[in-house]
Amino acid sequence: MAQKNIAGHTVDVDAEGYLTRPEQWNRAIAEALAQELNLQLTDAHWKVIEFLQSDYRERGTVPGMRRLNKVGGFATKDLYALFPDGPIKKAALIAGLPKPASCV
Repeated sequence: MAQKNIAGHTVDVDAEGYLTRPEQWNRAIAEALAQELNLQLTDAHWKVIEFLQSDYRERGTVPGMRRLNKVGGFATKDLYALFPDGPIKKAALIAGLPKPASCV
């Protein structure tokens, strides 16, 4: 298992940079990860991130696009505007969650 220093915190990550221990995540880490992806987090980003984390805690898996749409109430076009080129993959990374199974 690899480790990475993010925002002054040493965290465990997989080969693609996803945190392998979500409990190590915090908002400073999220901001730093977003910066690496050239994203500036807004309130809209945080709503998606908070939904992902809540749903992950309840179900043990990162929600897919359909669940984000139906349960989270996030429109697909809005998710792509917030997290271009792979919204679930990028949002899960920033949220400190594992890489979604639906993303290759």
